Amino acid sequence: MDRILCDELLEEVLRRLPTRSTFSRSTADVSLVSKRWLRLYRSSVSDVSLSLAVDNCTPPSLSSFLSHFPHLSFLKITTLAYRIDGCQLLSHDDISDPPLRRLVLSQADRHVSFHWLVFLHSLRKLAVIFYPVRVKFNPVDRAASKANFDDGELKLETLSLSGLQHYAHSFDWLWKSCKNLKKLQLRECQTIGIDVSVSSFVNCLKGLQEVELTTCVPIVDDILSKLAENCASLSSLLVDYGGSGEGLHHFITQSRFNLRKLDLELLNELEDNHLLAVAEKFRGLLSLRLDSCYLVTGEGLKTMASAMSNKLEELALIDCNVEPGLLTTLGQRFRNLRKLDLSYNDKLVDEEFISMLASFNCLRELYVRGCNGLTNASVVSMFKSCKQLESVDLMDCRGTEAKVVELFDLNCPQLRQIRIEESKLSDISRSWASKKFIEVIID
Repeated sequence: MDRILCDELLEEVLRRLPTRSTFSRSTADVSLVSKRWLRLYRSSVSDVSLSLAVDNCTPPSLSSFLSHFPHLSFLKITTLAYRIDGCQLLSHDDISDPPLRRLVLSQADRHVSFHWLVFLHSLRKLAVIFYPVRVKFNPVDRAASKANFDDGELKLETLSLSGLQHYAHSFDWLWKSCKNLKKLQLRECQTIGIDVSVSSFVNCLKGLQEVELTTCVPIVDDILSKLAENCASLSSLLVDYGGSGEGLHHFITQSRFNLRKLDLELLNELEDNHLLAVAEKFRGLLSLRLDSCYLVTGEGLKTMASAMSNKLEELALIDCNVEPGLLTTLGQRFRNLRKLDLSYNDKLVDEEFISMLASFNCLRELYVRGCNGLTNASVVSMFKSCKQLESVDLMDCRGTEAKVVELFDLNCPQLRQIRIEESKLSDISRSWASKKFIEVIID
């Protein structure tokens, strides 16, 4: 059989193995069959993750290893070396052949030079994770590191920075060179670099389409302000914790783009007037997600829903004030809704929930996790009213029982995924799920 299979066919078989980004037990077995299988397996791999000690972060050894992966497009390197200068870690051979499209560096240094990125001609995604360490650092020679790189322009489309602290250096060149960014992710960042000028950071905002700010309290208002003033193409924004009421309102009212997706989580200063501004400003909004925004009232949510365009396709009101009358308004306004998440709303009750579902004929995803006010009657109404449901979450709904889950599996023709407690999953439910190829997820 080994002789019959040509290299191209065997390589395609190996490419279809379940795990491609890490050396799991199954892939390790493949590499032991023969040198030919090892060579072809490495040729089929596009994602590689490496954990390197300081002693083996040398260009010759790393270059030699990476040369065995001709189709590598994603490389993740985790190291606790106290200085990552790029050229110290990766040689020119490493970064020019194979053509990397995504690189992740996990490191513990406040002094990091990014100028070597100009050699990664195919790189499209870069993620850098900063770990705080208590060590004495040697300063980087910035003048030397910038030599011959001042005119460099990166082709990065996605940039993700995590853990950036106030003492971070050397980001001015990175912002200046990222003129093609489409997605920016900042997680647990307290700054965008102490040596960066406003104009440098603004330079990467012009073509942005997606921004995610997670636990970046000190810089949220500043970034939102710069987005409103300098970005005309933003279509998706996520803000998880952070931002003042005034800063949010300025961002909403002064924006020049047509936002399509808005995700706001744990915003303690988000109030009803912000939601009304969202409804009036972003008429083309397709997805709205509110999670634990405790100052927003039920009346505010109804006013927002009444003012919004009926084009909305995805709506999440997680742990919000879902008070009587709101669901009726939602049912009347958003008849084209495809995805609805009402998880962790204790005020949700059968009568109004069932009435709302009668208007949602297009729903494909419905999540009511932790809604203890719902009973079996609501679950029955789900499959009676929503014939196109493909995914549901009924986890932690105390008023529902195992028998209604059986009815759900039996009577929901398009169902492909259900989240439910194991205690409510009977043998009959398991059998039906298996026959109908329904994925059952037990958290």
